[in-house]
Amino acid sequence: METINIGILGFGVVGAGVAKLLKTKKELLEARIGAQLNLKTIADIDTETDRGVDLGDTALVNDAMQVIDDPDIHIVVELIGGETVAKRFTLKALENGKHVVTANKALLAGHGNELVGTARQNQVDLAFEASCGGCMPIIKSLRESLVANDINAMSAILNVTCNYILTKISQDGSEFEDALKIAQELGFAEAEPSLDVDGHDTAHKLAILNSLAHGMEINLEDIHVEGIRNITPVDIEFAREFGYTIKLLAIGKVRENHVEARVHPTMIAKSNPLSYVDGSMNAIAIDADATGKTMLYGHGAGMMPTASAVLSDIADIARNLIANTTRRVPILGYPEDNIRKIPILPMSELHTRYYLRFEAQDHPGVLSRISGILGDNKISIKSVHQKGRQTNGKVPVVMITHMAKEEWVQTALAKISATDSVVGAPVVIRIEEDEQA
Repeated sequence: METINIGILGFGVVGAGVAKLLKTKKELLEARIGAQLNLKTIADIDTETDRGVDLGDTALVNDAMQVIDDPDIHIVVELIGGETVAKRFTLKALENGKHVVTANKALLAGHGNELVGTARQNQVDLAFEASCGGCMPIIKSLRESLVANDINAMSAILNVTCNYILTKISQDGSEFEDALKIAQELGFAEAEPSLDVDGHDTAHKLAILNSLAHGMEINLEDIHVEGIRNITPVDIEFAREFGYTIKLLAIGKVRENHVEARVHPTMIAKSNPLSYVDGSMNAIAIDADATGKTMLYGHGAGMMPTASAVLSDIADIARNLIANTTRRVPILGYPEDNIRKIPILPMSELHTRYYLRFEAQDHPGVLSRISGILGDNKISIKSVHQKGRQTNGKVPVVMITHMAKEEWVQTALAKISATDSVVGAPVVIRIEEDEQA
């Protein structure tokens, strides 16, 4: 039986999970792949900490080049994270003719076009199923299963930290900071959570998925990104009254010769299956022309779910090696010569519906003044909700708009904020639903 040698860079949580699966699932993997997957070497700066994995004859070293330069290693698994050291090691591995598996969405979103080019030059594979959505087979679905489809739209919950926090606020009425603290205590959030709660982790994943869905170069820079720091129990309760749930969504849509790509808190109807994706779960809904709507759901992070996705890539590459072939499936789903530069729609051109909340002065004529400014900017109001007077004399006024252009909304809000009718910045949450009225 043929032996495929594997080296791992990074022996953290996911690295330990990958090693554990390679060791404990050895017989199952051999039966399914038809080859022995031999974990030859692991490299990590910490070679002393017990990860709870019996490594047997696997070498644990503190020099990544012992993996990258080993002529006997066929597949290098990059699990270091970040964009500096990981990029250098990944490029070197590809240049050395190694196939690379990575879970590093930041690396791919920021430098994926360069990495794909280097893999092409050296005729090796670069696989990254674990980079988006944990154990959900999003990459394989877009790259292979939906190959005969034009992808019209994608909406996804792709960040465990944000989804857990929003679930906690929704279910318990917690404030953002309190929900974040609990998420950190449970291991759902990092000590420094900005990458997650400010939406950037989700944007990394959307940049990758857009490329696979549409055959476009990876473009992170032009994705509109907002996080969840300003979401309050007040807004979640108003959303509930209107029949909505608030989720941090990654949204990608085809708009003629552009792709719409945005990450922000979004109100979705309770009839939308994504509204029931709570806690540490992730999901993606894909609207394609041949299949219609499909949805994937699963654990978005964690040692074993992520390790499972890494193993799926290792298995694919191992099967290619057994068949004496490489690059059978294009890295981004399209042959590199067919990858195009497709512009991302400027956010100012977005048309959608909006939830607007103002802290209004309790004076006569304030509501009509706000409505007048919105009307002057072509924004039509579908419904208005005004709660009882607060102790500080301010009244929360909530409006749901009909379809409006982002440029119009931002112009109107700037004019409203400049008046003495409201206090503080208005809260704006976009609404996603099929209704176009």
